[in-house]
Amino acid sequence: MKIFISKIMFIMTIFIIVACQDNLNLYPLDETEADFFDEEIDFLRATYGVYAKMSDIYWYNINFPLHALWLLPGDDLTSIRPYPYEVFRTLQPNDWRIRTYYTTAYQLINRANTLLEKIEKDEQSDYPVFSDASVRDEFKGEALCLRGIMNFQLWNYFGTSPNITFRISTRENIYPPNAEENELLDQAISDFKMSVDLLPASRNDAERGRITKSSALGYLGKALVFKANVTQDMNQYTEAISYFNKITDKSLVANYGDNFSATTENNAESLFEFQASQTFADQPWLSNDADADNGSFAAYYGYFNNHWSWWDQTPIIPTRKLIDAIDPGDPRLPYILDTATGLIRKYLVDDIPASSGMQSVNNPRLLRYADILLLQAEALNETGDQDGAVTLINQVRTRSRNMGYTGVPANLPTSNDQEQIRRWIQEERFVELAAEEGHRWLDLRRWEMAGWIDLESWDFSSASQSFLIQMPENLLFPIPDFEVDLNPNVLQNDGY
Repeated sequence: MKIFISKIMFIMTIFIIVACQDNLNLYPLDETEADFFDEEIDFLRATYGVYAKMSDIYWYNINFPLHALWLLPGDDLTSIRPYPYEVFRTLQPNDWRIRTYYTTAYQLINRANTLLEKIEKDEQSDYPVFSDASVRDEFKGEALCLRGIMNFQLWNYFGTSPNITFRISTRENIYPPNAEENELLDQAISDFKMSVDLLPASRNDAERGRITKSSALGYLGKALVFKANVTQDMNQYTEAISYFNKITDKSLVANYGDNFSATTENNAESLFEFQASQTFADQPWLSNDADADNGSFAAYYGYFNNHWSWWDQTPIIPTRKLIDAIDPGDPRLPYILDTATGLIRKYLVDDIPASSGMQSVNNPRLLRYADILLLQAEALNETGDQDGAVTLINQVRTRSRNMGYTGVPANLPTSNDQEQIRRWIQEERFVELAAEEGHRWLDLRRWEMAGWIDLESWDFSSASQSFLIQMPENLLFPIPDFEVDLNPNVLQNDGY
């Protein structure tokens, strides 16, 4: 019996050894990261993955769209419902819109950092994937510019949230600290500067909508103007002007409304847009990460026209201040708001609904040339070129005059009064960029930091009776509670 048992044990041992050897030689059932970046097409797919994360900012978000977060803090839009982003005193670190926006921003940054890591590895390789280094540089420029956009937004909304410039892959790096005062803005400027030298001047039709050199130049100049507002460093304004002057392939389109029509996307005035589309059936209940054949890349505007999908929420409407600021004969008026219904019309005049009927394939215009011209006018005014500043303001106003309506805004006169020209720029940006991508709040915030306006006494024209803003706390949103709770190196912003 003992001999029999010994033989059985020997056979089982041999079987186990052979089986283990076979198992150890098995390959993964699917492609791994180590296998992925071995063709140029893989880098293209990873680049598209960075862009794709932007859809989580602009879509319906399973009945929780984020748009109120950046649209309501200013004085151009309001709502009867006291949303915390407008009344401020009810704003808390556990707010779901803040949590989602913050998470999405860092997910995009992580994707960009991963792509940059793979590109750097290919640059250093003896056997690079790219036979043409300029193609690899284009991908690098896109990743840098997209990361820069997110860093710019994080600085504007959260100020001191972490600055993450590399892919976090080890335990010792999982608790990044708060950024310094302007560190995120400086990082954005650095990202934009590096991307300018890597990006192509133009794109073919198949690549339409992807970032170009002018996109990076526009964002770089804008970030430098914001930095100059904060630091009062005239050199920052001068540098911004030099980059703005390098944008030579953009111009104002003849019709203001073409900037918000689904039929005239990526036009001559556009520097960068979120590409809202539907390659398959639009699924407003699934994020773009759901599956290759499902999910959403569409945009959402139901908060403006009180679409049924807005459910029990009150619409985002123009303030009385905005309504009064637009001359009844200004040709931009019918593209901005409907005076009969009191609702915003931007992006809805020539809209094309997605297949769900809840969303839209109309691209949100994230940066356009009119914004650039008015920022350049501001920089010129601050550096002593008042004539140049007024000329650029009038260039924006002339587009309106040439659209064939009556009562159009007249040319502004020449002036040497720097303060008066500041007010003209502020007024023109108020109307030109109204209800658009949160421009107004970012403008008010930077002008407060420059000492040009006082937001504590500012007329926000809010429809909410509980409106209250306190400085300097409300210049920033709170960092989400989960970040502060889980990361011992991150401190909450003051006042929260």
